[in-house]
Amino acid sequence: MKSLVLILFTVFSFIQNPTDVREQYYAASKSKQNADKFYNLLVKYNKENKTLLAYKGAALALKSKYTSDKKEKKELFIEGVTTIENSVKQEPSNAEIRLIRLSVQENTPKFLKYKANIEEDKKMILNSFEKQSKDLKEYIKIYVNQSKIFTEAEKQKIK
Repeated sequence: MKSLVLILFTVFSFIQNPTDVREQYYAASKSKQNADKFYNLLVKYNKENKTLLAYKGAALALKSKYTSDKKEKKELFIEGVTTIENSVKQEPSNAEIRLIRLSVQENTPKFLKYKANIEEDKKMILNSFEKQSKDLKEYIKIYVNQSKIFTEAEKQKIK
């Protein structure tokens, strides 16, 4: 019983702290083990926070990357993309949700044809950058500076 309470407290605490979620997402992109951990923390999330739902969608998409069964891979990817797209539709001015979608689209293989919103999301993120919280600005900077889709001029805009 103590273990269950501790697990629930850990998951609840994790979901309450945006910085932790961002760090876990970054780590999830680096290994199957980290992707599985991120997936397990978010897969059951079904509350109202659209940003966390977008992260859940990203977790599903990442999980699909490491799944060997083709049917399951396709289902996870479609569910992940659908979850992200629903979050964008419900909060189109949310720069963090746009960054999540952008990161998934940038790193999705071309044959999956999930790249249609890259320029739109880049523009929105760059145009709204100054309005974001200090923590989110730092997170955006880190992503943009390692990204291959942002030009040097775009990277300079957020320095």
